[in-house]
Amino acid sequence: MRKIIVFNLISLDGFYARENGDIDWHNTDEEFAQFANEQTPTFGILIFGRVTYDIMASYWPTKDAIKDDPIVANALNTTPKIVFSKSLKKITETPVWKNISLFNKIIPEEIIKLKKQTGKDMVILGSGTIVQQFTNLGLIDEYRLLLNPVVLGSGKPMFNDVKKTFKLKLISTRKFKNGNVLLCYVPKH
Repeated sequence: MRKIIVFNLISLDGFYARENGDIDWHNTDEEFAQFANEQTPTFGILIFGRVTYDIMASYWPTKDAIKDDPIVANALNTTPKIVFSKSLKKITETPVWKNISLFNKIIPEEIIKLKKQTGKDMVILGSGTIVQQFTNLGLIDEYRLLLNPVVLGSGKPMFNDVKKTFKLKLISTRKFKNGNVLLCYVPKH
């Protein structure tokens, strides 16, 4: 059975993006790039909300992304994707950006069927609203939060609409030279 993993960069004050969606504060360097090169090809399905999907689709299939970050670009471009959106009516695939399924709502039973399939783990990137909904439904198996040494003061909170308290168990950490700390948690049952 595969897992659903959340991977997001977050600020010390718990935001995954600025109010306008900007992520210009992400603290990245060569060590992070190597980590991304190792992690991204291990994903079996990418899960996005519409906003994150639009951002990813506008960048990763471009010549610049493919030239500057070929390993991550190849993984993100070719890995199957699920987009949850009430506003999108259809998805346009290209020869580079492909394998995309569009769902207009989250049906827990369908997600559980996907989890029961064999294959690589599924990952939610960005997509705070989807993270919150999946958390409320108990569908997330692991949270990989890359804590950046920055305080934004305001932004999009990672767990804004989570309905109840849930406890997590720390399973691993990794300290990066640039001050980032990767915190990996699983839900306590």
